Amino acid sequence: MRTWQSTLVAVAAVAAGTVLVVACGGSPETASPRSTTTTLPDETASTTEAASTTTVAGGEDLVVDEDDLVNINLMTPVRGFFVDNLLGHLDEAVAIAEANDGGTYPVGTIIQLVPTEVMVKRAAGFSPATRDWEFLFVEVTAEGTEILDRGTTNVINAFGLDCATCHLKAEDRFDMVCETGETDHGCDPLPIGRDIIDAVQAADPRPR
Repeated sequence: MRTWQSTLVAVAAVAAGTVLVVACGGSPETASPRSTTTTLPDETASTTEAASTTTVAGGEDLVVDEDDLVNINLMTPVRGFFVDNLLGHLDEAVAIAEANDGGTYPVGTIIQLVPTEVMVKRAAGFSPATRDWEFLFVEVTAEGTEILDRGTTNVINAFGLDCATCHLKAEDRFDMVCETGETDHGCDPLPIGRDIIDAVQAADPRPR
């Protein structure tokens, strides 16, 4: 398990080592919709995760794979984090994020603060404990994305903390999405500054 100090060094190294690659990647273009929709049958279906089986009620769902996870700079920026929706509900997702009044994000929403950590809104009933959010910890390179871990209450981030515990501290109305500072949602502040976060976001080495 990493300490936040070692993570800070690693994050800074990633930012320094990849920023030139990103700078040569060209300007972001509007990302085209990517269809990886799983439409579940009316009867109850099971979705197996790395270490658990979750029962999901029938309805629209999204099971992302590595090809769905693109450079975060291709997503829609909102106050320093990035939003996407792969099921055609981007306008609704962005409206909730921009209003900052709370609301439940639509299925298929992807939210990221940094390239290596991903929140995905799954079907209603997928995981009541995490308000149907699935968390992914990924590795990013110039070649693309590799999913290292995924789940609900069992995914450990680069700070050695499980994602769900951090996000559950957000006020209920914010649907487990954390923000701090002037738009505080109730979560603990990160042990790295905005300057480091900005550098890591800009240094996402994946194609733009």
